[in-house]
Amino acid sequence: MHDIKAIRENPEAFDAGMARRGLSGESAAILAIDAARRAKIVAAEEAKAEQNRASKEVGAAKARGDEAEFERLRALVAEKKAEVARLGEEAKAEDEKLRDLLMRLPNIMYDDVPDGADENDNVELKTWGSPRNFSFAPKEHYEIAGVVQGMDFETGAKLSGARFVVLSGAVARIHRALAQFMIDTHVDEHGFTETNAPVLVREESMYGTGQLPKFGEDSYQTTDGMWLIPTSEVTLTNIVRDVVIEESYLPRRYTAHSLCFRSEAGSAGRDTAGMLRQHQFEKVEMVAITRPDQSEMEHERMTRCAEAILEKLGLPYRTVKLCSGDQGFGMKRTHDLEVWLPGQDKYREISSVSVAGDFQARRMNARYKPADGGKPEFVHTLNGSGLAVGRCLIAVLENGQQADGSVKLPEVLKDYLRGKTTLTAAGQLV
Repeated sequence: MHDIKAIRENPEAFDAGMARRGLSGESAAILAIDAARRAKIVAAEEAKAEQNRASKEVGAAKARGDEAEFERLRALVAEKKAEVARLGEEAKAEDEKLRDLLMRLPNIMYDDVPDGADENDNVELKTWGSPRNFSFAPKEHYEIAGVVQGMDFETGAKLSGARFVVLSGAVARIHRALAQFMIDTHVDEHGFTETNAPVLVREESMYGTGQLPKFGEDSYQTTDGMWLIPTSEVTLTNIVRDVVIEESYLPRRYTAHSLCFRSEAGSAGRDTAGMLRQHQFEKVEMVAITRPDQSEMEHERMTRCAEAILEKLGLPYRTVKLCSGDQGFGMKRTHDLEVWLPGQDKYREISSVSVAGDFQARRMNARYKPADGGKPEFVHTLNGSGLAVGRCLIAVLENGQQADGSVKLPEVLKDYLRGKTTLTAAGQLV
């Protein structure tokens, strides 16, 4: 959410930031509501002062036996009391209108975010590894012989509908091993605190990280008003909602392996084959809570943490900076990691690492207390996939596939698979 004081002081800068998001003249509507709200507050204060003055005079009129003045003043007190209540309700309504408008507006991006219309205008920052030269035409993950019996889309559809899958046997075990490897790496090497948090959250948690009110159709809501998380960014970031943190506790770094749920609204017809885009999936998430002056460095650090997972797995990838047209609603800057999928002959997103600045913190009222004793300030929040487990499984299977339908697995998973290093064409681990 945006700082109304900053918009009042520099509406031109705010409109320039919104223009990069394709929005025009937003400050005019905001300031009109804000002016109406403030006018109601001032009028309520004036009416309250008149009520107080009349209240003091009522007793004096009664004492001197001026019945007419007593009745007039008593009626004035009642009138002003009702006026104060009415103006207070009107001011509250304007405040709610203002808050709803601000909640629906995207974050202002950093100046270094490149202008662009869509993913084709993203800027490549680095590449790592070289795509393997195959002596055969590489297959997509769901076509590999050793994978077929362990990746059942038909049963997934029978149980839950389209875009669900049942993993079993060796494929399910590799999937689990990947998640454990990611969590262990982030905890033991990257300094994150492992967290196991709910996947059902209250509405205010979804508001806090920006999924609501604008993107409700992208998530699933239960009949009692709870929401299934689209990412554990929601739960991990909201840990600090309505909290004032001591500066000495910053930065805080959390990681979690969780189920995630997305309706994939607006993605009809995209990536329908295989398990690239599912309604239910697993992800290892990273979240950091920092001081404002730490967030730039933390963004680079978290990007490296995600990259390190791919490098340990030996998976070629590239890192790109998202352009303005591809930038997420609540983020000031995002780095996407795209892993090479030989079955598709292209790089595909496997992680987004983003800095939100104080955008989420204002929505959550998440602040820290400066060590020097100054007044509490809003924290900065960051989040990133470290990584999407299902997509990582796809990359491991496709990059390690062999001509006979088997898959050579990354060496780093050996300890998690009891020494097994290969998925055979028959679907067994050896």
